[in-house]
Amino acid sequence: MRDIRLLTEPFNPGMLIGPFTNAHPELGAVCSFVGEVRGENDVEALELTHYEPLTLPGMHELADRAFARFDLMGLLMAHRIGVLRPREPIVCVSAAAAHRRDAIDTVDFCMDHLKSAAWFWKREKRGSSPDGGWHWIEPRAEDHADLARWK
Repeated sequence: MRDIRLLTEPFNPGMLIGPFTNAHPELGAVCSFVGEVRGENDVEALELTHYEPLTLPGMHELADRAFARFDLMGLLMAHRIGVLRPREPIVCVSAAAAHRRDAIDTVDFCMDHLKSAAWFWKREKRGSSPDGGWHWIEPRAEDHADLARWK
C-alpha cells in the first residue's frame, strides 16, 4: 500500500497513521515521523510553496525508490503546502515493514530527501523582523550531509 498526499489544510497525523497501520495487520514494525512548525525565535508562520507539475510525481518517484531499496509493506507520505502556524504538522512519513530496520531506514531516507532534495520552497515570518518578517529558508549543511549518506 502506498499513500502519497499533498495537503492544503491542517491535518491530524494520527488520523493518517492509524488507518495506515491498521491496513497492514501482518506488519512487524511501523515507524512514523511527524515534523511540525517550530514556534521558537518569534516564528509566526511558515509558508511552503512548490512546483506543482513536479511535486506529487516526485514524491511518487521517491516512494518507488524507497520500495526498491527497502523491504516494505507500505509507505505513507503526507506533506503540507501553503501557510502554516507554529505547532501545525508539516509532514508525516510512515513506513510498514516486517522488520524495524527497514521501517526506520525508510522514514529516514524519505525525510532526508524531502528536506533537502524536494520540490518545496520554505520561508518563515518572524514577528521581530524589521523588514516585514518573511525570510527564505535554505537547507543546512547538515541536511545536505544527511542526504549524501544515501548515495
